[in-house]
Amino acid sequence: MKNIKTKDMVLMGIITALLVVLSMTPIGTIPIGPLSVSLNVIPVAIAAVALGPVGGAVAGGIFGILSFLQCFGIGVPSGMGAVLVSINPILAFIQRFIPRLLDGLLIGFVFRAVSKRSNPYIASAVTGFCSAFLNTAFFMSSLMLLFGNTEYVQGLMENLGTDNVFIFICLFVGVNAVVEMAVSTVITGAVGSALFRAKLIQPVTKKSLQS
Repeated sequence: MKNIKTKDMVLMGIITALLVVLSMTPIGTIPIGPLSVSLNVIPVAIAAVALGPVGGAVAGGIFGILSFLQCFGIGVPSGMGAVLVSINPILAFIQRFIPRLLDGLLIGFVFRAVSKRSNPYIASAVTGFCSAFLNTAFFMSSLMLLFGNTEYVQGLMENLGTDNVFIFICLFVGVNAVVEMAVSTVITGAVGSALFRAKLIQPVTKKSLQS
């Protein structure tokens, strides 16, 4: 048990370091229009695969904090984040932090469910896809919920020529979301499968769920 805990702590440390590097340097983002494709969803997915819902939630929370710091120009600056902070910093923190925390938590359960019915690669790939999909869904939903009535968001909707929230979200994240989901699916599937082959992750069983 002690060795397992030590291994998990080391893996969480590596994932945290990777999240910091991706958030603080340009290699973690691919700018497309007003948004950017974030590669941070991949370490969150790997944490969910390797460490379960708790590990996924911790990684997601770290991602959220780093994302909030980007609103102040720390790391890779976020233009949207800077505007949201100027409107309401507390709501901006909630909008940046909670969606990522929930994403990591939920995909941990997704991996557990899928891995009981499929092989490690498929389970990891599905987790990677869900990490990117839920991150986008939660991020945009919280944006509309917390800032939908602001001049900033209303201006974005006007620029896209729609007042329908669903259509706006689809148009706004379009290419970004597709690229993010594809990259996260492929990389998480490959990394998760490799971790299983190296026996760094144990298969999910009823016994492991109860322990």
